[in-house]
Amino acid sequence: MKIKQIAALCALASTVAVAQAAPVWQDFSLTALYGENYAYPGAGDDVEQSTITAEYAAGLKYGDFFAFADRSNTDAGNETYFEVSPRVSLGAVTGQKLELGPIKDVLVATTWEGGSSFNNYLYGFGFSLDIPYTSYANINFYKAENDLQKDDYQMTITYAVPFKIAGEEFLADAFLDWSTAEGPDHKSELNWTSQYKWNVGKHISPETKLYVGIEHSVWNNKYGTDIDQHDVSALVKYHF
Repeated sequence: MKIKQIAALCALASTVAVAQAAPVWQDFSLTALYGENYAYPGAGDDVEQSTITAEYAAGLKYGDFFAFADRSNTDAGNETYFEVSPRVSLGAVTGQKLELGPIKDVLVATTWEGGSSFNNYLYGFGFSLDIPYTSYANINFYKAENDLQKDDYQMTITYAVPFKIAGEEFLADAFLDWSTAEGPDHKSELNWTSQYKWNVGKHISPETKLYVGIEHSVWNNKYGTDIDQHDVSALVKYHF
């Protein structure tokens, strides 16, 4: 059996195992983005793009689960992209506290990345972190089995920092992906995408989560090329 098939089975098994447990908490949201400085090979770095993103996140007894799907529309073409990322808690499975310093838990981390013409399977280990002022912080280390380019390694960091100014609720959250080079024709990539949002929903009702703000994308060597993307997009996000 090829390693790619093994990776796919591991990701599927993790998804099934996590899906069997009732959520401890869950969140579903829709986001609309619009920016004018996206970069694509052959299209330059001033491409207009609008994106609709559906996200689902859940905390479970034996791990956590995150998935999203993007539908992007640009003059350079339209694209659908998704990720499914289940993680299994080794602490919960073994019944042991796997805590050390800022590490709260150790997890088996998997991700399935897909689009119209490819599927990538990532597998490795993750750490749930206890970082002051954050509502969550995670770091994952993956081996990636890729469809369209050579296999590589990836590190993913995610975090969220809620804060208040004059009684108003704000949230700064982000992900950072760093991947290794795959040869002279595919450079190491770094994608740091952060969102800065104000919850205007609290003025509708105390339970409403309707955010407006911006998304800042810093993507060096996008797709492993010489292209760098630095874009600020307008954002509206609603949590159901």
